[in-house]
Amino acid sequence: MRVTEVFHSVQGESTFAGLPCVFVRLTGCPLRCTWCDTDYAFFGGSELSLDQVLGKIRSFGCSLVEVTGGEPLSQPETITLLHRLCQEEYTVLLETSGAMDTAAVDPLVRIILDVKCPGSGMTERMHWPNVERLRPQDEAKFVIQDKIDYDWAKSTLDRFRLTERCPVLFSPVFGTLDPRELSEWVLADRLPVRLQLQLHKYIWAPDMRGV
Repeated sequence: MRVTEVFHSVQGESTFAGLPCVFVRLTGCPLRCTWCDTDYAFFGGSELSLDQVLGKIRSFGCSLVEVTGGEPLSQPETITLLHRLCQEEYTVLLETSGAMDTAAVDPLVRIILDVKCPGSGMTERMHWPNVERLRPQDEAKFVIQDKIDYDWAKSTLDRFRLTERCPVLFSPVFGTLDPRELSEWVLADRLPVRLQLQLHKYIWAPDMRGV
């Protein structure tokens, strides 16, 4: 499989934010979100076997692993990697765009599904059955760049009764939407969602890789 990087850092997002985590960033993505901050993972990377990837993960001695991208499910071998990580009793997170079918993912994996708001330019690429199969251990993430995105996200919450399915994360586009403004919208509407900031961008430089 083609891998951009494998590294050990502090989890910056999701309900696991703040915990040490091993990240496996796979190469390639069929989407082109307007606000993407990992476009360096679209191309390049190194070809590694599953055993090599697993060896790198084991070397960090950390029980929390996130497989991300790019779009990790664009590589068929990702399904096998996720399954093997579950067999080794890691806590496994999958960060996925929502455009690729998640049906074959090992049920022990915690799926963090990025529901694409209009500002991403990729809403039409959503595979909506992914949203309908979210479970309590999964998470739905909305990256929000303006009030249009926020209002769309609110209507999507209602459409799928998402806050009854799983934790919901509202994340402002870094450097575009003031977190305070998003917080005030959430509070005014009494939404039972979690405000998510990208913690790693406040600890290290926002464009730093491998963190």
